Formats: sequence, structure tokens, C-alpha cells
Amino acid sequence: MNTTHPKRRRAPTPLTAATLTVLAALAVVFTPAVLAPAGAGQPGRPVADPRFSWPLSPSPVVSRPFDPPGHAYGPGHRGVDLAAKENQEVLAAGAGLVLYAGDLAGRGVVSIEHDGGLRTTYEPVSPRVAVGDQVHQGQVIGTVVAGHAGCATAVCLHWGVRRVTEYLDPLRLVRTGTALRLKPWAGVDAGEP
Repeated sequence: MNTTHPKRRRAPTPLTAATLTVLAALAVVFTPAVLAPAGAGQPGRPVADPRFSWPLSPSPVVSRPFDPPGHAYGPGHRGVDLAAKENQEVLAAGAGLVLYAGDLAGRGVVSIEHDGGLRTTYEPVSPRVAVGDQVHQGQVIGTVVAGHAGCATAVCLHWGVRRVTEYLDPLRLVRTGTALRLKPWAGVDAGEP
């Protein structure tokens, strides 16, 4: 499957030697690996840097956590259920390409492909996007519809993430909002662009 999308290609931005030095230093210091949950693929294997935001705003309460199946067809909960309100806006957790937006087995589903081979799904929703749409992080992609089976609250959004056939815990990929403050580095000329 070709995962490159010509619409997303951009010309590279030239970087200065000072910028490359700073980026290399940051890569060594701030390279947190998010680990795959136990039972999902190979435990302890690096997945990706946290990159997603919450698909609901404000940050929702998790009403049912991720519970990976013991094997491909085993029982489990292949995502998380997030407490929501009926008709609450659903946001794209990350930038990507809409692969599916419509009815599936009697419920509205939106599926978005992201860089790194990740795919997020949102259900039950009333989609506001169409197949082939490019979406950005935080963009409204639909609204929550009541009626998710197994929901511990009156209304919830089921949010799932997978890489190829491996289901991942979406909560391990959510940015925490921690800000980094960089201090001046004596090895970099502050006047260089």
C-alpha cells in the first residue's frame, strides 16, 4: 500500500549549521519512546513520539480504558471510550487523510490515516468530512451520536488507534502539553539566522 500522498509534499526548508546543531542536541536529550501496551504486538517496542491531541474538548474523562486482545481475534477493547455529550464536536487527533467517513454496521465512523503508518478511528459520529479530505489536528470531523454499545456513561466516543493490524492505546500517544524552555547555548551564535 502506498502511504505517500502527493498533496502533502513540500519543498524542504534549508537549515543553518547552528539550527542543525541545536536540533541534534535536542534529539539526543528529548527522545521519549512511547511503548506499546502489554499484549499488543511486541511489548516494550517503541511506537512513536506522542503526537496526538484529544479528539474532544475539553480533555474528556476516560469511561472505558484500552484492553488489548490476547490474540488477533480475541476479546478486548481496541480503543478507549471517552465521556461526551450528544452532538459534541469530534476533533481530528492529528493531521492526516480521511480514509472513511460514513455508516458502518449501523453506526457513523470516521477513519484517518496519519504519517508513520498510524490510523485513528472515531465512532459513533455524524461525519462532517468526506473520503479524501486532508484534515489538520483539532479540525472538526463530526459530532458524537448517542448509542455506543458498552459505554459506561450516557454518551461516549470510541477512539481507536492502530498501526497496520496492531491496535495501540491512544492515551499513550496524546501530547501532555508540557512546554520545554530552551536556555541559551554558548556554542551557538545568537546573531546567525
